[in-house]
Amino acid sequence: MPGTSSLRVYYDADADLGRLRGRTVAIIGYGSQGHAHALNLRESGVTVIVGLRPGGASWARAAAEKLDVRPVADAARAANFIMMLVPDQHGRAVYEQDVAAGVVPGKTLMFAHGFNVHFKQIVPPAGVDVSMVAPKSPGHLVRSEFQAGRGVPALVAVERDASGHALADALAYAAGIGCTRAGVLPTTFREETESDLFGEQVVLCGGVTALIKAGFETLVAAGYAPELAYFECLHELKLIVDLMYRGGMKFMRYSISDTAEYGDYTRGPTLVTSAVRARMQQILADIQSGVFAREWIEESRQGGPNFQRMRREQNDHLIERVGATLRAMMPWSEEGRASGLGTRGSETPSESRTPRPEPQRA
Repeated sequence: MPGTSSLRVYYDADADLGRLRGRTVAIIGYGSQGHAHALNLRESGVTVIVGLRPGGASWARAAAEKLDVRPVADAARAANFIMMLVPDQHGRAVYEQDVAAGVVPGKTLMFAHGFNVHFKQIVPPAGVDVSMVAPKSPGHLVRSEFQAGRGVPALVAVERDASGHALADALAYAAGIGCTRAGVLPTTFREETESDLFGEQVVLCGGVTALIKAGFETLVAAGYAPELAYFECLHELKLIVDLMYRGGMKFMRYSISDTAEYGDYTRGPTLVTSAVRARMQQILADIQSGVFAREWIEESRQGGPNFQRMRREQNDHLIERVGATLRAMMPWSEEGRASGLGTRGSETPSESRTPRPEPQRA
């Protein structure tokens, strides 16, 4: 296995937020990332415009925060930096219809994910800096960590350095949203895009949800109560992930029982067989070749009929129906808050269960 990387990590001392003073940043989109970037930049003293479709719900939310909200085309024309924060499948249409005319030499076009540039859905013109600042966190954490005086890690990449200072400008932007407080790692548009898609499909989303459902279905088929199966295969996953988040797999294994740890070592690897690893390699190959991107772009172009069908089917799975009933009894859950249980306390699942003390190991 490769050793520890010597990759450069950028922090506050490596970034000059002053590079954004007197310049305007347009945030195109106001979803999870968009609202966090806009509010954090404003509180960092940066002039921010939010570009949105007039009359939409996002427009009302941004206006309620007293942000300068304008139609997308107007925002793009007025800004020095244009950060595209719309969903991947809508990026090309929004860019071509409303942003492209405002992207002229001397400006910077930015992204938080390399998908559209890497797969050539968006082809920026010459004379324009093209860069990426990609927080490795959902937008609500980008915002809450900033408010707490901290930040989330991010990736930075420069696809085109027309000005000669694209990296310095991107790092200034990263500082403006708080990411240089936690550390910003350099990458490329290709590397970020392909590794991000792979992680989502094989581990973080596709792999995890498929494993949870398979475990749940196995227990239910064997006659165990669905409620019990839910707790064992889904509910307690948060405990395990939180432990790994704090100190890696080693800390998680110190914190669980010896029985669980032994089962981890002896049974876990038997699930990820050579066939599973071969499938992972094929999924990566499909990402690298553009097969997945073309499939997703075509699905979106047709209005997402398969996507919507799969969403409906998965949302109606037994694990979701059982889970909704159980979560309604938990004050911290969405269903618990909706039922009024959230007023009984603010304890979270990770706070309600303290890991056993670390055992003394020889």
